[in-house]
Amino acid sequence: MDMSKQFNSNTVLKHRPLTPARVIRGILCLFVILLTAFMMLIYCAPMTAVVLRFFSIHYSRKATSFFFGIWLTLWPFLFEKINKTKVVFAGDSLPAKERVLLIANHRTEVDWMYLWDLALRKGIIGYIKYILKSSLMKLPIFGWVFHVVEFIPVQRKWELDEYIMRNMLSTFTDRQDPLWLAVFPEGTDFTQEKCRRSQKFAAENGLPVLENVLLPKTKGFRVCLEVLQDSMDAVYDVTIGYKHRCPCFMDNVFGVDPSEVHMHVQRIPFSSIPSSENEATAWLMNRFQLKDQLLADFHAQGHFPHHGTEGDLNRLRFEGLSDPSVKRALLEA
Repeated sequence: MDMSKQFNSNTVLKHRPLTPARVIRGILCLFVILLTAFMMLIYCAPMTAVVLRFFSIHYSRKATSFFFGIWLTLWPFLFEKINKTKVVFAGDSLPAKERVLLIANHRTEVDWMYLWDLALRKGIIGYIKYILKSSLMKLPIFGWVFHVVEFIPVQRKWELDEYIMRNMLSTFTDRQDPLWLAVFPEGTDFTQEKCRRSQKFAAENGLPVLENVLLPKTKGFRVCLEVLQDSMDAVYDVTIGYKHRCPCFMDNVFGVDPSEVHMHVQRIPFSSIPSSENEATAWLMNRFQLKDQLLADFHAQGHFPHHGTEGDLNRLRFEGLSDPSVKRALLEA
């Protein structure tokens, strides 16, 4: 059986039916999230992101991350508590607080939102930043928040993106500031049509032919390595898989999909990543070959290896607050 077809969004029924109650609940949740974002933008952002920045960039980021981290916490609460989506973490156990470059596969338009679930468990949710397409930065309210928390916009035109990336990344080199920087090297979400084009290009150019991920674009990744090389602790290689259907944004809002989100995370010391252009390109290509195999095994077995590395939100709330390391991470965030 072609497992990619089994998990294709267009061929698998939704996990939960879209009922009137789910529609009403989803609209109310989205309204609350939009309203609280708007209130944060009106009452918090001018002071934390503008006025305080004149005196200290470090404390400006600290205050902004604290307040908007509270707002970002609403998303994992929506996913896991209201929608009852099970989020399963696998792979390495991660320290509570590190400066990290995350590289992840891009299965669907909402992959990046589930990284908030991992960041929340590490007490770093207010400090996670994304490199994402510039059109998202133009969204009303959400886009304004993305600007305030310093997400990096790209237009997928390297002659324009390189300057923006280097300029913004150069402001993230202070080790005093906690940082998770998330990059999706595929550059776009996965579809069967895009996969066929990627495979054709790979076959014509002597590159690995991948089934479950697209060939990674390496220029942005190499710039991140170059600019941040002296200020980061690790790379987290994150592989995301869904059961039983890849969700879209409105699936998340109404709680019809996914039933489970699985994340496999491998921690790699930053100092072990090769710095030369050719070696870094080959390293990233190899990581995506490993992702391809991980996803193939996930589709066959229903889970990633070494799963259960992080607790659920109930455990975070009750047990985590008694853990001194988590306490320190939350107080320092």
